[in-house]
Amino acid sequence: MSGGTITLDGAGTGTDPAAAEWVHGFIEGWRAPADAESFADYFDALMTDDIRLVQPQVPTAVGRHAFREQFARPIFELIPDLHAIVHRWAANGDVVLIEFTLAGTLGGRPVSWDCVDRVVLRDGLASERRAYFDPTPLFGAVATRPRVWPRFARLQAQQLRRRLGLGGGS
Repeated sequence: MSGGTITLDGAGTGTDPAAAEWVHGFIEGWRAPADAESFADYFDALMTDDIRLVQPQVPTAVGRHAFREQFARPIFELIPDLHAIVHRWAANGDVVLIEFTLAGTLGGRPVSWDCVDRVVLRDGLASERRAYFDPTPLFGAVATRPRVWPRFARLQAQQLRRRLGLGGGS
C-alpha cells in the first residue's frame, strides 16, 4: 500500500494525487467545524450523491441528505466542538485508509476515541465510507454525564425509528 503520514498542515507523500487531494479535504473539513450544517455543506463537495456510510451502532446511511441528518446533526448535537486529528493515511488504488482521533466536549468534559475510515473514491469523490472504531469510550462518556442522557436518548430513539422504517424524526 502506498501512502504517507499526514502532518497537521496536510502534507502527504508518495501517493496518488487524487487520493492526497481528497485526504487534504478530509483534514480541512474535520480540523475545526463550526457546526453540523457547515460541516455537512463542506463534505457535500467531497462525496458522491449516492455515498454509502457505514459505522458501528447506527443504520447504514445512503446519500448526502442521510449524511447530514443521520450523521452530522446527531453527532454535533451531542458534541458541538467535535473535531478530528489525523495521524496517518494510506491509499491503494481507489481505496483510502485514514487513521484519526475524534475529540470534543461531551457534557462539559473531554471525550475522544480512535477511528479508521476506509473510503472508496469514485472520480475523486467518496462513494463509500466505512468507519471502524470501538464505541465504548463514547458510550462510557455518555453514561458518566447525566446531563446528556435526554439528548442521547432522543437521538437513539430517532435511530431506532429509522431502523424500524418509521421515519427519522429530525
